[in-house]
Formats: sequence, structure tokens, C-alpha cells
Amino acid sequence: MTSDLANVKALVFDVFGTTVDWHSSLVQELSALGKKHQFEGDWSGFAEAWRAGYAQHIQMVGTGGSGAHNIDQVHREILDKILATAEWKEFGTRLDNEERHNLNNVWHRLHGWPDATEGLYALKKQKIIVALSNGNVRLLANMAKFADLPWDVVFSAELFGSLKPNVQVYEGAVKHLSLEPHECAMVAAHAWDLRSAAKIGMKTIFVKRYAHEPKHWEEEVKVKSQGGEVDLVVDSFTELAVLLGQLVF
Repeated sequence: MTSDLANVKALVFDVFGTTVDWHSSLVQELSALGKKHQFEGDWSGFAEAWRAGYAQHIQMVGTGGSGAHNIDQVHREILDKILATAEWKEFGTRLDNEERHNLNNVWHRLHGWPDATEGLYALKKQKIIVALSNGNVRLLANMAKFADLPWDVVFSAELFGSLKPNVQVYEGAVKHLSLEPHECAMVAAHAWDLRSAAKIGMKTIFVKRYAHEPKHWEEEVKVKSQGGEVDLVVDSFTELAVLLGQLVF
């Protein structure tokens, strides 16, 4: 119910998969690089393996395990492991270190979902719009410029000493916004992200995306009035802007 969000002053957005379409962006660049080196492969599978390695890492670190907090570093380690596998070893031998570095930086050059930029500009007129991502600050800044994402604030989980889904990341964001948890709404396409935000009292908005995420991330999400966990479910940022624009403040 949008009435449950009447007191929300800040919308806190997940980025990978929620705001930007990582899968299509990766496949596009991988395909171009493969063509350059006259190598054909399952680029969608490559992208999904890269994302799966990331998902495994953040689950480990975000639940108290040890590991790197800098996602550029994490992505590079996963990339090198993929390129060392039997399926991709030949392709890997064709890439020098500079090309691997540039390929790793594809995560800085992700395209927004079709509704992302328009929706964010509309929402920015109503609320503080915040990026809260496991991506490192430089990555998020570069991506914002590349994809025209007009954040008011960019928070990297790295700044708070862990990675999502650790609740200290959400607590850190709320603290630095000088707001109460209920005055902030987490906007994400992943139930686990919203679940952690809800633990500290944030409102929750689920965005339906179809982003080739790991299977264990796929869940049916419902609003609380239908027996679910979240405050609102929308199909796009533009729909969210319309719904929140109907509220009277």
C-alpha cells in the first residue's frame, strides 16, 4: 500500500540487477570481445557464471565470513578463475592483462533498465534518491555517469565494513542520511536485500526484474496485505514515481 510509504523521505536503491541490466550489458561486451579475437562461446553462460561467483562471495562476507570488500577486486578474481576453466581457457590465453582489466571494468559500464533514468529523475523531485550497493565507490560513480543515474547520494557497502546482506550496511546508510529507518525505503529486485533492510525497520519496495539472477535468488514476492513481506511491488521505477506522486505530503 502506498499509504504505508507516506512518511518515507529517502528511497534507497540496489543497483546491480535492480537499476542496471548487468546481464545484457555483459553479454554485449563479451560478444564484441569474442568477435575481436575470433572466438565463439556461450556469452550468456559466461555472464551468469561471473554473477554467480559474486553472489557466492557476498553471501559469505555478508553473513560474517572473511573476504574482500572491494568488488572490482572480487570481480577480477572471479574473472580470472572463469578464464582458467576448460571451457574458457583458450579464450583466456588470447586476452592480455590490459584486456582483462578493461573487461573487468565492464561492471562500470552497465546500462540502466529502460525505465531507470526516467524513473529516477522523476523520483528525485519527490525524495532523496540513494544508491546502496556492494559495488565500490569508483565503480558506482563511473556507472552513474555512464548510465545517467542521477543519485543524490552514493553509498558503497565497503564504506560500512561489510557487504549486503549484512544489516550493518543498511544501518550505516540510514545513519548517514540522518533519518529514522521507517523514513527510508529499500528498493530492490532481490528479496534477500529487502529482508535485511526490513530487519532494521526500513520500508521495502520490490521491483520486478528479469535479470538472469542465480536460481536461489528467485522468489515469489508479495505485499504484506497478500500475506507477503514487502510494502509495495512495482514493475518499474516509473510506476513507482507515479504511485508516490499520488501521495499527499
